[in-house]
Amino acid sequence: MKNMSCEVKSIGSRDFEMDYIKFGSGAKNLVILPGLSIVSVIPAAPAIEKQYEIFEKDYTVYLFDRRKSLPADYSVYDMAEDTVRAINELKLSEIYLFGTSQGGMMAMYIAARYPDLVKALAAGSAPYRVSEEQSKIFKNWIALAENEKREELYLSFGEKVYPDNVFEKYKDFFRQISKGVTKEDLKRFVILAKGVFGFDLSDVADKIICPFYATGDTEDLIFGETASELERVMKHNSKFEKFVYQGYGHASYDAAPDYANRLFEFFNKY
Repeated sequence: MKNMSCEVKSIGSRDFEMDYIKFGSGAKNLVILPGLSIVSVIPAAPAIEKQYEIFEKDYTVYLFDRRKSLPADYSVYDMAEDTVRAINELKLSEIYLFGTSQGGMMAMYIAARYPDLVKALAAGSAPYRVSEEQSKIFKNWIALAENEKREELYLSFGEKVYPDNVFEKYKDFFRQISKGVTKEDLKRFVILAKGVFGFDLSDVADKIICPFYATGDTEDLIFGETASELERVMKHNSKFEKFVYQGYGHASYDAAPDYANRLFEFFNKY
């Protein structure tokens, strides 16, 4: 069995601190921005390394969590700016940037705002704007979290994010792990979930000029099939590519067995 080499580290100072996972030993830098989660993904570092092990030889991979101490109002734009701060403190440049869901929103904003930083971009199940209708899902999750309905939150989250077969298989597991969610976890989740409200890159989408790979799924119950929507707003970008999955749901980036390989092939073009 392959030995996992991932490290969990922290960057920042007293007023700003962010955890990240680092693995791989390649000359190129891949930055991964995960989506919204009820608890931090950092404890899952070995599983994340396994998921993206194809990158380890050619890339050094950094997966950034959200900052530790959150302000009461914290938009996706703020999350992106804080991530850029961490990237700059690590002195990373010409990064290959990949984000999923909320992390994909952050990644697109970073590519638009800091074009010299991003060599190539990929976004999975990430919309360029969040509609009022889509916001209702997040409002429901926020209400469950604020009322400390942990099990209901996990089940609602899992049902929307994962395909039916995965959700049914892990339903009891979701119920079990929901018991370990703390009040602090719930407060943090509420702030991060509220961050999607009003997200809209319509005015800056034309500033995304780097190679861009977008994926979506026809059965995404949160944002719909995002890749084709992005294709319409990326007509200016001759290096835009998309791939549309079917049957893997919103979390196609976790559920589709070929996902990491497709991502690797795209980034290796640049």
